[in-house]
Amino acid sequence: MNELTFTGTAFSFGDNINTDYLISSRRKRDSINPEELKSYIMEDIRPTFFTELGGEAAIIVAGSNFGCGSAMEVAAQILVVNHIQVVLAKSFARSFFRNCINNGVLPLIADTDGIKEGDALQVALSSREIKLTNVSRRTTQSYPPLGGTVQEILAAGGLVAYMHRSVT
Repeated sequence: MNELTFTGTAFSFGDNINTDYLISSRRKRDSINPEELKSYIMEDIRPTFFTELGGEAAIIVAGSNFGCGSAMEVAAQILVVNHIQVVLAKSFARSFFRNCINNGVLPLIADTDGIKEGDALQVALSSREIKLTNVSRRTTQSYPPLGGTVQEILAAGGLVAYMHRSVT
């Protein structure tokens, strides 16, 4: 398996960021198309977040219980359309964790205490380990590799793309 590398600027959030913070329930009444909803990301807790992202690659850094709330897949899809490739958190809601993988977003359970808003981050996945480098602070953390076919799903860009690749 080839190494996968993700880079981006850190955007910090706290504990218990639920899926309705990612994309509000009131927005999902009109549409669940992530392209139509992308500008509303985090609007209830950080109204300027979409503008702050600026279309650049980003990594969300959070505390515990990220993605709690509903299991709607659009919460993970809103990350994809906003170029958020990785979410680092101390823990995740199980359904959101899997929705991320299925949509090609890496949810990494990590020690996020030393990461600050605006830090330049790099996450490298190999068959031996996951290496999280805070380029701004010159620190590196290592984590166990992903199990099963998870890395292959991420490399393909999500579960649907992985399945298409597997059957052709």
